[in-house]
Amino acid sequence: MEQEEYEKEEINWSYIEFVDNQDVLDLIEKKPGVALLDEACMFPKSTHETFSQKLYQTFVKNKRFIKPKLSRTSFTISHYVGEVTYQVDLFLEKNKDYVVAEHQDLLTASNCSFVAGLFPPLPEEASKSSKFSSIGTRFKVYHSASIHIVVIKF
Repeated sequence: MEQEEYEKEEINWSYIEFVDNQDVLDLIEKKPGVALLDEACMFPKSTHETFSQKLYQTFVKNKRFIKPKLSRTSFTISHYVGEVTYQVDLFLEKNKDYVVAEHQDLLTASNCSFVAGLFPPLPEEASKSSKFSSIGTRFKVYHSASIHIVVIKF
């Protein structure tokens, strides 16, 4: 989009070739993506193995998702730079980690910029929707709401 804007404004620049990774982002962010992890976290009997099986069933036809032949608790995503294998052994536990809303507010308001930066405020509509917000959902909401600026050096 930035490059299209440069063309419209007739800015002198060199075109940058890149591989569109949108289908990988959709695999992770759009439903069922992160929602599968949140769903697994809500069921007390879920394990990393049952979560893996759910992933295998859901994404069996997705060209970017690869089920390993020898593992029952990992999966591979074919990114534009190559294949990356993920171990799901601690996905459920890590996704359940959360900061209590009152603590989140206190840390976000810290005078120490380092501490405040570790706990960026969630968009208001996301913070009102639920007392508990999983790590995966928070990451998705925060990164969807943040503004990404591309800097190109001339």
